[in-house]
Amino acid sequence: MKAGFFFSILLSLLAQLSLAQYQYQALMNYLESRMTAIEERISVWNEQNNRYNIDLKKFRLQATDLLEKLGKEHVKLQEDLEGAKLQVDRVEREMDFMETKHPPKPCVKAADKIVEQKPVVTERKKKDEFFEVSVCVDLVSNIRAMKILKRLGSTKGVWTKDARTAKVYIFNGTSDDTLYEFKSVKQLSASSGMSKSKQITLPSAWNGTGHAVYDGFLYYITETSELKVNKFHLENRSLVDNAVLPVQEQVSVYSLNPETIVDLIADEEGLWALYAIGTINLAKMDSDTLDIEHMWETSCSRINAEAAFFVCGTLYVVYNTRPPSRAKVQCVFDVNDMVTPEEAPLFYFPRRFGTHSSLKYNPVEKQVYAWDDGYQILYRMSLKKKLFAIMPPPEE
Repeated sequence: MKAGFFFSILLSLLAQLSLAQYQYQALMNYLESRMTAIEERISVWNEQNNRYNIDLKKFRLQATDLLEKLGKEHVKLQEDLEGAKLQVDRVEREMDFMETKHPPKPCVKAADKIVEQKPVVTERKKKDEFFEVSVCVDLVSNIRAMKILKRLGSTKGVWTKDARTAKVYIFNGTSDDTLYEFKSVKQLSASSGMSKSKQITLPSAWNGTGHAVYDGFLYYITETSELKVNKFHLENRSLVDNAVLPVQEQVSVYSLNPETIVDLIADEEGLWALYAIGTINLAKMDSDTLDIEHMWETSCSRINAEAAFFVCGTLYVVYNTRPPSRAKVQCVFDVNDMVTPEEAPLFYFPRRFGTHSSLKYNPVEKQVYAWDDGYQILYRMSLKKKLFAIMPPPEE
């Protein structure tokens, strides 16, 4: 009985051992198959990695070749650009020379048969009114020299000098109630800023860049509902007089300087005012009373105009482009009809930094005080006599 029981237990154990061996063998077969699959994948990955490395090396070689070619082409292109720049400069110089020798017809107002008029005139009748002509006969022919004094202040502004004193005045910006007075150009040139100047506070703020200093007085524009010209005594620091300009529409006189509605100019003959009604208009003012003595409508356009200056009764309007290029005198208007279209000068200004915000002529020094992108510049002018003034009178 006992022998049979143990025999049955032994059979059961052998059966379980056989099953365990079978399961172990199945597990080993599964693991072996998985290892084989992993080995195959590793082999494929190695092959792909080797192929990628080969492709990467080829790409590096190709990229290196392309970079070398691009570098050579860049150097060649730079050389071509430098050569083109030299050619452009040469062509520009040739164009300047040709325009100097054969200038285009200027927009200058001149009387018909001017050669038949008498060369000496004290007054003329126009529209039943008499107006005294200028006795000055100088005409600007060209710019003889340029001197960059320094860079001081804002991009736009005015610097000018009273023709009868050595004092220099700085208007920094396009609107303020303070101006700066220097004893001389030399003091301004030696200064490092506004600290060495004398500050003058005005009773009202000036607007634009159309101020004028004449015979110890400052003439400046204030903009409210009306355009008002103010006369300020620089020595006494007091407002002497003011007057309203008869301008209905407040339009900038120069399109490239929209802040300037009126440009006040002082020359050998006194005080003048430039304003825009369609084209640029001109008015002669009495510097003592601020009365308007006479008015002209010029043919000078305000479009692309940047500034103007006045010499011996002749207006020179300076034009530019946007972006700034080379400024040039392109329109000339003589209040006395003493300049013929053939005689009117058309000339370029030297290369500069931007656009003139103001040009103020000093009749004693024969030079223009210019403000250009914060730089204070002096242009010395070459003058000649007007053809009308040197012609002999016709025989009677």
